[in-house]
Amino acid sequence: MAQSEVSSRGGVANGHAKSHGEAGTRCIALIGPYLSGKTSLLEAILARTGAIPRAGSVTAQTSVGDGSPEAREHGMSVSLNVADTTFLGDSFTFLDCPGSVEFQHEGCAALTVCDAAVVVCEADVRRVPALQIIMKQLEDRGIPHFLFLNKIDETTVPLRDLIPMLQPASTRPLVLRQIPIWENGAVNGFVDLASERAFVYRVDAPSEIVELPATMSEREQQARFQMLEQLADHDDELMEQLLSDVPTSRDRVFTDLTQEFRDGVICPVFLGSAKDQHGIFRLLKALRHEVPDVATTAQRLGIGDAASAAHVFKTLHTQHGGKLSVARVLKGEFADGTVVTGPDGSDRIAGVFSMRGEEAVKRGAASAGDTVAFGRLESVQTGQTIGADRIAGAQVASSVAPEAVFAVGLGLKDRKDEVKLTAALAKLQEEDPSLVVESNGDTHQMLLLGQGEMHLRVTLERLQRKYGIAVERQQRQIPYKETIRVATQVRGRHKKQSGGHGQFGDVVLEISPLPRGTGFAFTEKITGGVVPRQFIPSVEIGVKDYLQHGPLGFPVVDVAVTLLDGSYHSVDSSDMAFRQAARLGMDEGLPRCTPVLLEPVMAVNITVPNEATARVNGIISQRRGQILGFDSREGWTGWDVVQAQMPASEMEGLIVDLRSATSGVGTYTARFDHMAELTGRLADQVLAHQRSVAA
Repeated sequence: MAQSEVSSRGGVANGHAKSHGEAGTRCIALIGPYLSGKTSLLEAILARTGAIPRAGSVTAQTSVGDGSPEAREHGMSVSLNVADTTFLGDSFTFLDCPGSVEFQHEGCAALTVCDAAVVVCEADVRRVPALQIIMKQLEDRGIPHFLFLNKIDETTVPLRDLIPMLQPASTRPLVLRQIPIWENGAVNGFVDLASERAFVYRVDAPSEIVELPATMSEREQQARFQMLEQLADHDDELMEQLLSDVPTSRDRVFTDLTQEFRDGVICPVFLGSAKDQHGIFRLLKALRHEVPDVATTAQRLGIGDAASAAHVFKTLHTQHGGKLSVARVLKGEFADGTVVTGPDGSDRIAGVFSMRGEEAVKRGAASAGDTVAFGRLESVQTGQTIGADRIAGAQVASSVAPEAVFAVGLGLKDRKDEVKLTAALAKLQEEDPSLVVESNGDTHQMLLLGQGEMHLRVTLERLQRKYGIAVERQQRQIPYKETIRVATQVRGRHKKQSGGHGQFGDVVLEISPLPRGTGFAFTEKITGGVVPRQFIPSVEIGVKDYLQHGPLGFPVVDVAVTLLDGSYHSVDSSDMAFRQAARLGMDEGLPRCTPVLLEPVMAVNITVPNEATARVNGIISQRRGQILGFDSREGWTGWDVVQAQMPASEMEGLIVDLRSATSGVGTYTARFDHMAELTGRLADQVLAHQRSVAA
């Protein structure tokens, strides 16, 4: 007769040492590639632990996570979700991190404070590049992590073939903890290799223990021996037992699994299906018994001897509650009214709140391990560590926001919203440090930059929902410039008589080209006082006035202007008259210097898996780019960095093409490099557009 898994919930039923709630609430990140099922896993965990009556659905818009209107609208996680629950007397906080590459930065800051992570991934080899990015983050930070192979009921690849395919994503050995039981071509259960027990799945209920199928006995022994061999790589005594054919006790196996997981030398692999709540209980048991406590995490983060410390990993601006700083308490206690100090000053906590999705609920004091939101800490920013003291303590190293790869121009529908827009964007940037707001001095355009088209679309939706500001999306304007090819001399003369004192200024200017990138130079060779000294600065100002808008309609660069000669009137000459004379001279002379259009060229470093490098080379060529060289990506197996130069006008949508060619994982950084001449059909198109705008 089948035995329910629930009956084995005692503290040492499977060889584990019982954990204790006194260790504090443990914090677990759920992280993985887009559409891997992280939010569904969170729902399954909350339902299985009794935190919610039944698991919600992302597609039905009933999940605890993805509760914001933007997440509901787009059917995807667009921000970090926080939820608390208890399991067998132990407290847990789960952080559901967005999987889309455009929103992954939301979870990066939160990973810092987690005790462990569950990497959720489909049993699909095409997920390896995206999985590698996530694994690398965890490995670099020393965060213990499990791999949960979700949707195991949908896989068609044998697990013995799948694990070697996924292994390149991890520098730690993937240690298979379970093998599936197949029946009629479908997975209907699993064998736990540590406890040597077989389980069959039950719909919306815990799995049941059954006799190990006779047909699986040999496979189970092979898989278990392979698991023990991997553990023995870090345990000489276990290696001796294996070589001597000495049976290994379950307690020994669980002890090794726990220690090697906490040491970060292995990545245990579990199986399941989040939407059917299969494999959830065994995963929770592993989290309860094997995840280190907050004291271990505080030590890993280098908190030192501080009496109290909390690390802020997210900031929220609510419509009615003001600013909330979401933080994990690493040491000490923080209560309502506690004065806390960070790098930028001190504030008094105005309320301590528990978070579940978008909802903040007031609670009592927070102690080590708790993940809470502190109210109205105006001087505290995301990524800072605070302490309940008057002196700022040690700062935990936080993640750096990724560089922006997509931009849109912002145009206000109502000009009176300009001040409101600036304040609202500042709050959105505080909530999301990966957003960048720029005002281009050449194009006079406000730009919003972020991680992709969807990222910026969601940001603008939040802007309108939370702050009531509607903006018009504009195409990013390219800051073209112009220069000259030949030199000339020209006289500029301004004479005007209108009763009383008139206006008189007379200058002779030499205009000549400079080497590319030099900028602008002004000199004078006046002798005999033909232009009085006090008026020479006004001549330079007049020249600069004109250079802001040359004959082609763009700022003029790489030009030298020399004041050679001129004349003045003792009464009618003035600063304004000489400034105007210089403008007139430039207006007449510059069109004679063969003006030419210049376009900005960017230095671009494109990072891609090496199997996609050839496709990326084609993208660069199609965008008038020039490939300069290749390098292996330092610290990354199987990745390349392609160095190239590309016109700024061709950067529009580059990230879309890169992600399309690399299963969503390609990215780039870009810096201005130089200005280059643009001629022919493309130049004609730019000039025609500029004339239409000016008309």
